[in-house]
Amino acid sequence: MSIKISRIVFSLGLVAGLLPALAADAPKPKRPTPPTRDPNTPGYVAAKALADGEVPPADADGNFIIGPTHKKAPEMITQAGVPQGTVFNLTVKSEDSKIYPGIAREPNTFGTPDPANPYKLDVPTSHPAPYTRRVGVYVPKQYVPGSTAPFIVGADGVDKSLFTVLDNLIAAHRVPAMIAISIGNGSGDAQGSERGLEYDTMSGLYAEFVEKEILPLVEKECQVKLTSDPDGRATTGCSSGASCALIMAWYHPELYHRVLSFSGTFVNQQWPYNPETPHGCWEMHEHLIPNSPPKPLRIWMEVGDRDLLNPNIMKDNMHDWVVANENTAKALAAKGYHYQFSFVTNAGHCDGSMKQQLLPEALEYVWKGYPVTGAK
Repeated sequence: MSIKISRIVFSLGLVAGLLPALAADAPKPKRPTPPTRDPNTPGYVAAKALADGEVPPADADGNFIIGPTHKKAPEMITQAGVPQGTVFNLTVKSEDSKIYPGIAREPNTFGTPDPANPYKLDVPTSHPAPYTRRVGVYVPKQYVPGSTAPFIVGADGVDKSLFTVLDNLIAAHRVPAMIAISIGNGSGDAQGSERGLEYDTMSGLYAEFVEKEILPLVEKECQVKLTSDPDGRATTGCSSGASCALIMAWYHPELYHRVLSFSGTFVNQQWPYNPETPHGCWEMHEHLIPNSPPKPLRIWMEVGDRDLLNPNIMKDNMHDWVVANENTAKALAAKGYHYQFSFVTNAGHCDGSMKQQLLPEALEYVWKGYPVTGAK
């Protein structure tokens, strides 16, 4: 396996998800600016409005409305005297993968709807193609060599902000001393791309890829042991990375119990088309959660009032990120899940200022119930 490794200590930074785009074999059209949505729209979940600048309690289930001012949480800043973890950089090539050998969509082509099925997009310009992905592995200073550690898997590459906030939360005994594994995508976005294939496919394949090809590599190259207890495993991401996080836990609850989602792409963006889930991740709130016995998942999720509204060429009414996240919260509540949903005002898709305000509380919420050494 071709792997490059380096050790460095990171401070602040942010990785956001790529935005989905669809058009028919033509230059990419400019997407209209999303409208600002009212959190009290009829049909939305009932939510508690918090004072501007306030964040939800880290132990509270339910729905919350976050005010328009998004001050960076102090935990997002490198603090003097706080032990800083070590970050390993791994580089993995497509030729090393038996599960994802690589695809790509030709530039400036975005597929066409199937005239016989408005929920299906044909992408004839997708073809095999190599890729290289980066994997960043954060190991906290408190990790004891040889011990078994909980961990969180993140999408879309090295997330320095996650590593910084973990330094501070672990030192304060607010979350367990976890390892963080930020996995780069295989390039591109949406239907016909490697990223879309990995993140938007409604199956357990990506979780199996992580389990079989990434976690053993992390253990070997970073000299750590990762827990097999699903209660000590979390997933996280933004946009399609967030839908991937939920999909991983949904299809493999024996592997993951904890999910953290920013601007989840719970819309119809799956490719190739699957008749078992014909509406892609829209099926999650439309059929899968409502029609399945509750799974042992704890879920934190967020959407912005200016999040994506992308009616696009499919015209299937399944490309509104706000509605998709509201519907997911409604479905989770109806089934009695432990979840927390924040509707954030003055925030766009994968909004950076929103994340800097909410990430510490989100991590603390999603890890509630897991033993924390030294916690009061």
